[in-house]
Amino acid sequence: MKRILQNLFFLVGIITAGVAQERKADAPNVIVILMDDMGYADLGIYGQEKDTNTPYLDQLALDGVLCTAGYITAPQCAPSRVGLLTGKHQQRAGFDAIPDLPMGLDQVTIAERMKEAGYVTGMVGKWHLCPGHWSIPWAYENELDEHISKEYPRFPGQEFLLTDDGPVEEKLRDYYPSQQGFDEYFYGRSQQYWRNFSLTGKTLGTPIKWEREEGFRTDIKTEAALSFIERNKTNPFFLYLAYYAPHTPLESTPEYLERFPEEMVERRRYGLSMISAVDDGVGKIRKLLQENGIDENTIIFFLSDNGAPLDMTMADEPFNKRFAVWDGSKNTPWIGEKGMLSEGGIRVPFVVSWPGTFKGGQVCNQPVSALDIMPTALAAAGQNIPEELDGVDLIPSFSKKANTLQNRDLFWRFWGQGAMRRDNWKYVHLSDGRNALFDLSTDAHEAKNLIDKYPEKAAQLQIALKEWSNELTPRGLNATPLIEKEQTWYNFYQLLE
Repeated sequence: MKRILQNLFFLVGIITAGVAQERKADAPNVIVILMDDMGYADLGIYGQEKDTNTPYLDQLALDGVLCTAGYITAPQCAPSRVGLLTGKHQQRAGFDAIPDLPMGLDQVTIAERMKEAGYVTGMVGKWHLCPGHWSIPWAYENELDEHISKEYPRFPGQEFLLTDDGPVEEKLRDYYPSQQGFDEYFYGRSQQYWRNFSLTGKTLGTPIKWEREEGFRTDIKTEAALSFIERNKTNPFFLYLAYYAPHTPLESTPEYLERFPEEMVERRRYGLSMISAVDDGVGKIRKLLQENGIDENTIIFFLSDNGAPLDMTMADEPFNKRFAVWDGSKNTPWIGEKGMLSEGGIRVPFVVSWPGTFKGGQVCNQPVSALDIMPTALAAAGQNIPEELDGVDLIPSFSKKANTLQNRDLFWRFWGQGAMRRDNWKYVHLSDGRNALFDLSTDAHEAKNLIDKYPEKAAQLQIALKEWSNELTPRGLNATPLIEKEQTWYNFYQLLE
């Protein structure tokens, strides 16, 4: 079914365009590096926290474009990944939050589009787009009722509990990266991986099965990425590298922990050490690109899937609480955290580098979005940008001539929250009727609600946000009631006081 839908999509594209485009002769490689729950503050070059250690990522920014207003489409991992990989607001596909897993097989991913453009496509790391443990509607639709717990309703999706060759596993495999446009994959979070190539670069035969890979989970993903690049260095390739760091459960190695000897909360030490391991990985990837003479013709995007989950009382969580929320990362100077449409939840570290095309040392203060990744990659590959995509091509703005990116409206909806940014104004709406207006250009940013001072501006933004939300599924700004967790967050941070 997936392949039929995909073929129909591209047939329509060919008929519309008249002629299918060919890949540019000098089409660049594209690498998207996605962090998991890394806050804005822990990319050292932002200068927000003194205890960070990210020299290779800082150099990536110095060699490219450091975006100070980089945004993700949702303050939660699964929906933000849908937005990034489809190039559209995830609600256009009826996907609002984790219980809406899996991502529909009718969605066309960036991997499928890049593959159509002649690229070898690869995926390494965390996927989180298969049916998950809350995908109860999907389980009923697929006649898996007996696998739903009666005492504590949840469905044991593969992302949380590996199963053997039973009915659950068979259904889940339809949603693996291999079915979403990825030619090569090393899919998994920690030590268990569904893969068709090894760390040594060997192609693995069928049947593909879950296999254990010993080692530190962050280093495993780096090695898999290096293996993919080495295998495909003579071909144009697209690599989606999704690290499972610094997301809990926290783990590290003595080598990385020793880099942070100063006194600090232990969760902070582990979080920073995991980010440091990723930083080393980025350094190794860039070195391999340089050794093969393809560094100047490779675009690298680096960002996080959402802000850090602070759980509000960060240092009070004992380290031995294995599944505690806080992962040691921080969102300084922004207010709020993962799950919120405040800046702390959706404003993330964001770097774009293309040494052969983008002038190094640029700082972009205009808003950019994860939605911009697909249009930029397609344009670099010489492809048309489908009208259905919600982002913009960054190449004209970040080329060596000048940074000319224009401000534009950005929109969000998550659970009982809605938000939009226009220029430096940000409007936030909660489905319990509370509203706020912030000026993000000031030091106060979201610490000072200006809605009483500028009611007309707030009304303008509210109208625009409502019009946008009516294009989504389900429709409307108040499609979901505010849940208790959201009430607690906004009351704690006093954002709408």
